[in-house]
Amino acid sequence: MSVETKLKDVTVATFAKKKHNNEKITMLTAYDYSTAKYFDEAGVDSILIGDSLGMVVLGYDSTVHVTMQDMLTFTSAVSRGAKRCMVVADMPFMSYHASVEEAVINAGNLIRAGASAVKLEGASEHILSVVKRCVESGIPVVGHLGFTPQYLNVLGGYKIQGKSAEKTEFILQQAKKLQYAGAFCVVLEMVPEESAKYITENLDIPTIGIGAGRYTNGQVLVADDILGKYGEFKPKFARKYADLHSIIKNAALNYVSDVNTGAFPAESEVFHLDEASLSELQKLQEIKENELSCSK
Repeated sequence: MSVETKLKDVTVATFAKKKHNNEKITMLTAYDYSTAKYFDEAGVDSILIGDSLGMVVLGYDSTVHVTMQDMLTFTSAVSRGAKRCMVVADMPFMSYHASVEEAVINAGNLIRAGASAVKLEGASEHILSVVKRCVESGIPVVGHLGFTPQYLNVLGGYKIQGKSAEKTEFILQQAKKLQYAGAFCVVLEMVPEESAKYITENLDIPTIGIGAGRYTNGQVLVADDILGKYGEFKPKFARKYADLHSIIKNAALNYVSDVNTGAFPAESEVFHLDEASLSELQKLQEIKENELSCSK
């Protein structure tokens, strides 16, 4: 029996068309069904299940602790909420580094979990081989250059990348290698605006910026940053569009107060027995009270 798979409204071709038409691409991270559903309904072009979930959802201090099983679980949840936009799943730390074969298998599992494409960091010869094999296997790939969080320990911290003409040209050459290997898009993170503009103008594939200024083909931000939910750290490049931290905390404070004072639940929030059942229950209570009285 064949199973028909519905193609998302936003595809690889959509990204290419938007770059050609000079239209912006919008991407946000999401890690659960309901958030993905709301972003999808809002018209976001793409949802990224970022390995940033390690920090904002699981409470780790970096992304390197995220496992393939974590990514598969959250990808499945997000894909059920996102009906029309492209779903991109991060390949977590060490899930595509040991061998090309293992990388393709892991990428394929993310597609099976509901992703439309996978994202991986870097442009080493090994990474380029992974990109090529994934694309040959029918798995669309997004590249990620500039600041690459999985290489945090090698980079020596959260540092801006491409801060000179020479370093900018190096990133461009990396991006071109990813393009030639078959990547349909590349994320540029924490790159000076002028550098990102130069890279964008010299690529055939679209660029998505995060802390890369105004001239990339699109933008991506972490959901918990724009919603004001993750309070431990706010990047310079993130704009807060809501204050869910205060809303959630105040809701919990009000709940605790209402329970302690008896204000919750109210009459409108409880169920009742019908009169006949209530009468039977009262008789049972009277019997129990009599038995207790006789035993004393």
